[in-house]
Amino acid sequence: MASGSNMHNFTTLIKRLEAATSRLEDMAMSVEEPNIPKNLSGTATAAPATPEPPKPSPPPPAAPVAPQIPPQIQDFDALIKGDVQNFVKLGAKIGGLVEEQSKAVLQAFEAERTYLFVATKAKKPEPQPIELMTDLHKASDSINNIRESNRASPLFNHLSAVAEGIVALGWFFETKPASFVEEMIGGIQYYGNKVLKDFKEKDRTHVEYMQAYYQNFKGLSAFLKKHYPTGLTWNNESGVDALEALKQIKGGPAPAGAGAVPPPPPPPPVPSVNVPGASAPPPPPPPGVPPPPPAPAAPGADMSAVFDQLNQGEAITSGLRKVDKSQMTHKNPGLRATSTVPEGSSASRSKSPAPNKKPKPESMRARKPPRKELEGSKWLVENFDSAEDIIEIPAQKNQSILISRVNKSIIKIPNKANAIAIDNCTGLSIIVDSLVSSLDVVKSPKFALQIDGVVPTVLLDQVDGATIYLGQQSLATEIFTSKSSAVNINLPPKEGTDDDTKECPVPEQFKSYVKDGVLVSEIVEHAG
Repeated sequence: MASGSNMHNFTTLIKRLEAATSRLEDMAMSVEEPNIPKNLSGTATAAPATPEPPKPSPPPPAAPVAPQIPPQIQDFDALIKGDVQNFVKLGAKIGGLVEEQSKAVLQAFEAERTYLFVATKAKKPEPQPIELMTDLHKASDSINNIRESNRASPLFNHLSAVAEGIVALGWFFETKPASFVEEMIGGIQYYGNKVLKDFKEKDRTHVEYMQAYYQNFKGLSAFLKKHYPTGLTWNNESGVDALEALKQIKGGPAPAGAGAVPPPPPPPPVPSVNVPGASAPPPPPPPGVPPPPPAPAAPGADMSAVFDQLNQGEAITSGLRKVDKSQMTHKNPGLRATSTVPEGSSASRSKSPAPNKKPKPESMRARKPPRKELEGSKWLVENFDSAEDIIEIPAQKNQSILISRVNKSIIKIPNKANAIAIDNCTGLSIIVDSLVSSLDVVKSPKFALQIDGVVPTVLLDQVDGATIYLGQQSLATEIFTSKSSAVNINLPPKEGTDDDTKECPVPEQFKSYVKDGVLVSEIVEHAG
């Protein structure tokens, strides 16, 4: 009995020790993990993972600060976007050569804008690098080439006016650039006013186009008066090298090793329409493989044989076959009918063209209304006929006068003018005070001129019947005549005498002969 009771106590003791050990373990775990929840049985359960708080997003990168554009460049940009762009739009309406030339004018103004921007950032270079003016020269050459290559164009006056005016963009080396540009406007008007005259009643687009071209340089003159009244200025105090400034403005290529992305390979060519018998073009080379070198050009023809034949002299014709009279078409009209020369060949085109129709008589032509008006610095006087009163032109020293198709009329210029040009006038009489330059007369029969002041030069071309009255102040006038007849010059009487005006005919007959190997021409005087 005693042994059985002891065994029972021993078992109870072990159980109690196990229970105490378990409780101690639970207490130790509760101290290490105080936040771990327990299940109903008292054992620990896995705690849910706590999400980490989101990291704050980095602030967006600051936008790059655009470089500040100087005020003079801003004003020049306004000139391009306003007057120049309006001129280009009108040129596009006309199209053709005019449109092409107007786009070249825009390129010239943009090149000038780059040059001015360089001057604001750079020191004045000595000597000036040619790269600064390359773009402007290219645009200017393009404008002039369009003019010179199309002299037969019906719009040649348009092309000439633009070519004459583009010179004004070279004001950089002038001390008074605004005045220089205004003087160039006078050169534009020589051709531009012809455009205004020819298209005034035909197409207003051409008139607006030329007026817009005038406005380009009027705006440029106002710009120069504001920013460069005494010439171009450079940033000599804090400026960089001119070529470095040009690179900054244009944006040079990325340096090697800077991580620049190479340009993609060019797209394959568009396949052409399949034509029977035509071979397909070879495929393009793969990217990175250089194209095959071009085939060598065929050697030129050996010219030694040609020179050998030329050196034969008269013997070169020994191999020609003689043609008898029976084979000559001009002696046998019947051969012409059997000629195999096609109608469109050069032989058929060599025939003289049919004579043009005779022009309408002057009396049947529609007469335009008389006109006397000032356009720019040029007076235009035309279409007067049998005027009863004297036509007075109040010209100034810097103004020229163009007189055309004025018949049987009297014109008086009481002030000193620049120059006078007269053409296609009959029976015109003109009274001039003084001129800075010359008086030109072309194809104007029965012409009479009275000079009260000083006129350096008078030129008569194809004038039949002219009378010129000189005053005491105009005795030094030089008179040139060509293809003219019946020209008389009346000299005033000597001062203090009662002599009459002396009439002196201009010689028309000359004698020419060779003397000592030189051609000598002498006036033939007739004793009356």
